[in-house]
Amino acid sequence: MTSASPASDPIISSPLVGEEGARAAKPRGKVRGKAPNPTIIRARELRRNATDAEKCLWALLREKLPAAKFRRQVPIGPYFADLASHAARLIIELDGGQHEEATDAPRTAFLESEGYRVIRFWNHELVENPEGVLASIAAFTPHPPIAGAMGPSLSHKGRGSGKMFAE
Repeated sequence: MTSASPASDPIISSPLVGEEGARAAKPRGKVRGKAPNPTIIRARELRRNATDAEKCLWALLREKLPAAKFRRQVPIGPYFADLASHAARLIIELDGGQHEEATDAPRTAFLESEGYRVIRFWNHELVENPEGVLASIAAFTPHPPIAGAMGPSLSHKGRGSGKMFAE
């Protein structure tokens, strides 16, 4: 009677031999597991293909009101807000020739029901009076403290700059 060793037995095999065991079942490369969200894809497309007025206002907001923290083409429900500040609960819509008040009314009503204030500007308003548009937006956004308006600033350790208020 001869005894067969487990290594020579064709029925018992190592997971690395023959069928390649568990390693063959794992996919190679990066797999994210989900198909891309169509809402995110559409928002990215809208940001890439922004109108000239949207680009202009975006640049103004980033330069003049950086504390407002606006985002572009934000999906809110079934709509995409041109510019939205979640902290200020403010949505800015820029309207060109294709917009009509009757068709935009349900959109505005929905966004307001979500807790946002919606302000609209015509594209030509922005081009003709950018400072006026920016002033209108600034009235609805939180402002950072203006340097020097509240006395000397404190260092990171809580020590003042050494100046007294009565100077």
